[in-house]
Amino acid sequence: MSRPSSDLPPGQASAPTLDEVASRAGVSRATASRAINGGDRVSATARAAVEAAVRELGYTPNPAARSLVTRRTDSVALVVPEPDERVFSDPFFVHTLRGVNRMLAARDLQLVLLLARPGDERRLLRYLGSRHVDGAIVVSHHRDDQLADHLAALALPCAFIGRPWTSADRVAYVDTDNVAGGRAATELLIERGCRRIATIAGPGDMAAGIDRLKGWRAALRAAHLADDLVGHGDFTEHGGEMAARQLLERAPDLDGIVAASDLMAAGALRALADAGRVVPDDVAVIGYDDVGVPGRTTPPLTTVRNPIGEMAEQAVRLLLEQINDQRGPRPMRVIFPPALVRRDSA
Repeated sequence: MSRPSSDLPPGQASAPTLDEVASRAGVSRATASRAINGGDRVSATARAAVEAAVRELGYTPNPAARSLVTRRTDSVALVVPEPDERVFSDPFFVHTLRGVNRMLAARDLQLVLLLARPGDERRLLRYLGSRHVDGAIVVSHHRDDQLADHLAALALPCAFIGRPWTSADRVAYVDTDNVAGGRAATELLIERGCRRIATIAGPGDMAAGIDRLKGWRAALRAAHLADDLVGHGDFTEHGGEMAARQLLERAPDLDGIVAASDLMAAGALRALADAGRVVPDDVAVIGYDDVGVPGRTTPPLTTVRNPIGEMAEQAVRLLLEQINDQRGPRPMRVIFPPALVRRDSA
């Protein structure tokens, strides 16, 4: 297809070809191709001549040819093994997607979003194994999906946001110290004078859910307080509300709740309001994440900050380091410290 003549050098009626670039530069067609598409074995003099010819002729490289030379697709997958209705309603995923896309766009790389419902793993792995992307960033993974095991076996460059359940020693990942975060939130309630402190834990098949629960238990046991009030949610507002209602039925005297996510904490606030409990006077509540939710709750939510944007950006850096390194995939980890953000709920 010819480009409009206004986009071409004077006297040129059609788009310039690779042969014309090679002729103008005084090199072979193969050398011109390697110089344009990032291949090796091109002298600095030849590369400079080809680049000058490209500018003079207005040549546009063929993406398919470039991919054959570099074996790169210039695209990265963001893999989210969750239902799509949750992905597009949870601020955690929105901020993760935004952070990853911002980093990739700045490097002229394309983001490919892959949503994988339970049972879709085979289709997902077939796509990744076919090398349609240069690497993958995985977020919100579960024990049964075994994505870390599969990606390590594929030798596909990858980085996980959140510690993977298995193969954590074989893949790169970024995370926060969730044990320390759960402990810090609980210690704040103990310092307030709370003595009957419950938790709404995250899913038991996710490392973040287990680790935040572990931190809650550690703080209570260090203070010689009971650690029997455990409710379980699914990191959603509805799940947090249902868990809080069950906890109130079990322990009407509870005076503190540590929720493993802000959405679950928001659900707990609704349950407490319906039960006539005043927050924080009757029951103090702390969430986890600090992304979008705390500012819209009544009262504003005290929480543990999860640096989602920073983790997404760091995951991209770890992934690109593997893609650009001839050594290929390798285990690396970056752990961010937790930080309490004080508001009115505790």
